[in-house]
Amino acid sequence: MRTETPASATAEEERGAEQARRPAPPATPSTAPPPGTARRRARRETLAGYLFLSPWCVGILLLTLGPMLVSLYLAFTDYNLFDSPRWVGLENFSEMFSDDRWWQSVRVTAVFVLVATPLKLAVALGVAMLLARPRKGQGFYRSAFYAPSLIGASVSVGIVWRALFQDEAIVDRSLSLFGWSGGGWIGDPDWSMPTLVALSVWQFGAPMVIFLAGLKQVPRELYEAAEVDGAGAWRRFRSITLPMISPVIFFNLLLEIIHSFQIFTSALVIAGPGGGRAGGPGDSLLVYTWYLYEQGFANLRMGYASAMAWMLLAGIAVVTAVLFWSQRRWVHYEEGGR
Repeated sequence: MRTETPASATAEEERGAEQARRPAPPATPSTAPPPGTARRRARRETLAGYLFLSPWCVGILLLTLGPMLVSLYLAFTDYNLFDSPRWVGLENFSEMFSDDRWWQSVRVTAVFVLVATPLKLAVALGVAMLLARPRKGQGFYRSAFYAPSLIGASVSVGIVWRALFQDEAIVDRSLSLFGWSGGGWIGDPDWSMPTLVALSVWQFGAPMVIFLAGLKQVPRELYEAAEVDGAGAWRRFRSITLPMISPVIFFNLLLEIIHSFQIFTSALVIAGPGGGRAGGPGDSLLVYTWYLYEQGFANLRMGYASAMAWMLLAGIAVVTAVLFWSQRRWVHYEEGGR
């Protein structure tokens, strides 16, 4: 057992007395903010956030939601832009289903969507697989293939395309060297739609870039292991490439289907002036949006055109819902879910 000597005990008492004689350090002021300051700061930050969001909110209310609600109301009216809308209920929709040209526009649009979309995606994926391999001048080729998509579905592109495929134009003269005498693609009801599809497929740059990004994410080890097992090119493409980029395929498919439903400028310019009556020869290019435009701005039937617009929205919504439902069967995600 340790015992303290009298000398050590005396030293401890002296140190304690000295510390007691020292003045106490001044109290430091509290750094905590006064009550309510944090709440005021949070309110200021929230107000600043709403202030920065206000242009977008005003824009979506005045330019998107507002016109949509007005068009929904007009869909149940008879409105010619000059007189006040007259409520007619479901008359526009019932007339729509008995309109032969409306059904023709539905058929033409459906054919375009079912033909142009898969062809465009197939070409985009094929070119993306070629450009994904390292080669000299790779940047130039990627830019060259993407360039048509930068132009978009403009009037100038439609005029050039019409000049290429009309009677006695360069395409007809080139094909005549191989014994083809088409007599002009645009003036033929059987070949006017392939002309429009070819224009859509030619502008495959946007989905190609997305496919390129998806192909870059496929691990090379999978291809190397498949080659060791003796898998050929087609087997590797079917068993590795397609499952691994299936989310990208789904994304491109969804975007291109929606874009195909909205085809307008190309069909209007290609089969417009000099292409017979509106809709092209035999209404072979009477896409849905063209007929909607004709009813609304040529015939001044805004109520009927609004009803057509909401039917188009409903059709796109149904197709989109079917796609999202079907993705569980063929879209594979990295975490194993579908």
